[in-house]
Amino acid sequence: MKYRSIYEINHLSPEERTRIFRTLVPPVIFALFGIDRTTLLNRHGEKVVQFHTPETHGFASVDIKMRPEDLDSIFFLQISDTPFMDNMELSFVVINDPRRERYQIDRDPEGKDTLFGTALRNVGEEERALKAGLAPGQVRPGLRLLAEFLHLLERFASKMGISIISGEALFYHNAIQYENYGFGYLEGKRQMEEIDREFQKGGRLFNRLNDSTPFRRKGAEKAVRARSWAIQDGILDEPWVSPKLYKPVGKKVGVKTFHGDRY
Repeated sequence: MKYRSIYEINHLSPEERTRIFRTLVPPVIFALFGIDRTTLLNRHGEKVVQFHTPETHGFASVDIKMRPEDLDSIFFLQISDTPFMDNMELSFVVINDPRRERYQIDRDPEGKDTLFGTALRNVGEEERALKAGLAPGQVRPGLRLLAEFLHLLERFASKMGISIISGEALFYHNAIQYENYGFGYLEGKRQMEEIDREFQKGGRLFNRLNDSTPFRRKGAEKAVRARSWAIQDGILDEPWVSPKLYKPVGKKVGVKTFHGDRY
């Protein structure tokens, strides 16, 4: 690929942009939901794949739904240029299974937007999500395609001559997932190490796992997802600050800030 930025790609013909950005979608999504890769139509003949690639900006988004009127996307991605030519930002990615039950953690009981639970909370729905095995921020179970997507993103970046992918972890469990896929920290490593240390036996956070709420169960220190729910519940002394991470294309940093025994 002779293009070095998203901004440049956004100046190609719409057909060429679609061809390039479509390579970021795990192919199984098209097969699983009966979406034609060429026409972008579902089995009902409805266009359910949207590419937003403005010529005036250096970002692009891909939005795939099962039906056009659906509230939730199957796959939503936004990537952006940065001021550094060899760096691409993974701004946002969500992969949902819209066939599975929905948990209304994104709206409080009065219907206000919770920003996926980061600004407000719907505790009742969060409890339901917790019991169903979801992590904070999830409105539905996922499709377990993050690893495949990150592989596609690295290949995309490599073809553009980009050497670094950067991004933020909205929740604690996201940061650990990115660690496991080879990301390191630009900011927030000290916070992650402190959290891990204080969840060890006798630590400040360990001692706060006292069954006082469904999100602070004893034993939660052992699991990434359970720790993340406790942090969502305000177990820290200060608000959670999203770490900034980076991934060298084709390499793994090898950071490990979680010393529990399961996800």
